[in-house]
Amino acid sequence: MPLFLRETQTSEAADLAACRQMLSTGSKSFFAASFFLPKMIRDPAAALYAFCRVADDAIDEQLDQRAALEQLRERLERVYQGRPLPLAPDRAFAATVERFDVPRALPEALLEGFAWDAEGRSYETIEGVLDYSARVAAAVGAMMTVIMGVRSPTVLARACDLGSAMQLTNICRDVGEDARNGRVYLPKAWLREEGLDIEAWLANPTFNDAVGAVVKRVLDMAEAIYQRAESGIAKLPVPCRPGIYAARLLYAEIGREVARNGYDSVTTRAVVPPGRKVTLLSRAIAATPFPGRSCAESALSENQFLVSAAAAKDRPARSRVAVLRSGQDASQRQVGQDSPQSVGEKLIWVLDLFATLDERQRMASLGQDGGLMRVSTGGG
Repeated sequence: MPLFLRETQTSEAADLAACRQMLSTGSKSFFAASFFLPKMIRDPAAALYAFCRVADDAIDEQLDQRAALEQLRERLERVYQGRPLPLAPDRAFAATVERFDVPRALPEALLEGFAWDAEGRSYETIEGVLDYSARVAAAVGAMMTVIMGVRSPTVLARACDLGSAMQLTNICRDVGEDARNGRVYLPKAWLREEGLDIEAWLANPTFNDAVGAVVKRVLDMAEAIYQRAESGIAKLPVPCRPGIYAARLLYAEIGREVARNGYDSVTTRAVVPPGRKVTLLSRAIAATPFPGRSCAESALSENQFLVSAAAAKDRPARSRVAVLRSGQDASQRQVGQDSPQSVGEKLIWVLDLFATLDERQRMASLGQDGGLMRVSTGGG
């Protein structure tokens, strides 16, 4: 192999290793679930999530959020020009964009969602919340589906469903943290229906029946959307199904943990114990392959623009689907059809991983005035 090719491969491997390291400390549910994706999907998925995480953190950590957003737009422009900044997430994402022909409208939607955050937007109706969720979460689901080589509008609609449901779960988990930062992402009209004086509550956020009722209502909607999303998982290439189903189960369990806490996410932050996470991962493996299911429902209206953008280019996707399906037998042995012993070994490894990551997060949180660390998009 020529030297320049070896150097390029070494650089790409180093960039991907840096992306995986970022996710291991901040997006634990995705990090664990990703090990049940085939390698040809796991690496570009890590690049995608790392770039999203960097973008999220860039907005959160700078006082001048508008300036940070402009810098992110410039970085995205360079990614699509094939001239990424010399940063591991940017280079890895640029390679993923080129290889999988990711429509630019999808990461642009993500940045638009971040812009809404920078503006301090709140949402009067649940439709407004879903508009926001489309940008900061469903767009990521659409990009993941493109990476898996699928551009069917019905499957993309279900992928966007999954992203929307995850974001609704995020919102319900983070009610107290957001309120202490002067923000409310729950639909304001629903809070007022419950008799809550929103401005007074933001001045002194406490848990009460009104907040609990709205959290329950949003989580109930999220659960219905999770159920819709499952039919799309059944239409993904078989090797990809366990990882995506694992992510669906892990995120939905966060909502169930909120429910176990009496819908109080103001004084308590829902955390899924490592043992339960491993049980869910085991369930994801056991459920593969999914039986055929109908996924003909239309996309949520708030997500339709993402589906249209992602479905517009389907030529490159077909060859990747063929590659995934032609290697399906080998991939199944890796992601869910292997022997009971190897599945058990993988689950033991994931259990150890969660224990290590939870300890790392606990120690880091002690260094932040004993408070709770914020886990950005994709956390759990």
